[in-house]
Amino acid sequence: MMRSLDDVKKELMKDPEFAKEYEAIQPEMNIIRAIADTRISQNLTQKELAKRTGINQADISKLENGTRNPTLNLLKRLADGMGMVLKIEFVPKQKI
Repeated sequence: MMRSLDDVKKELMKDPEFAKEYEAIQPEMNIIRAIADTRISQNLTQKELAKRTGINQADISKLENGTRNPTLNLLKRLADGMGMVLKIEFVPKQKI
């Protein structure tokens, strides 16, 4: 029987070291997901987004695959290019 991704994640999260590392990368993963999901929901290619923002398409690709960390200014330009406003929040940590 094949296990679902959620089942595998639940099992791995039992390891405190894995859980700590997983939680540590969540802010970056959330940003990556937000950029790609918004771009795709607007039926924009990376090339089209690059044209709208003046950001090199290769840099957008690097952002989306996690090999480049965006600056706040870059995030603002991406948001503007997708007709969005950048919103950053501080929220209380959840107890596990």
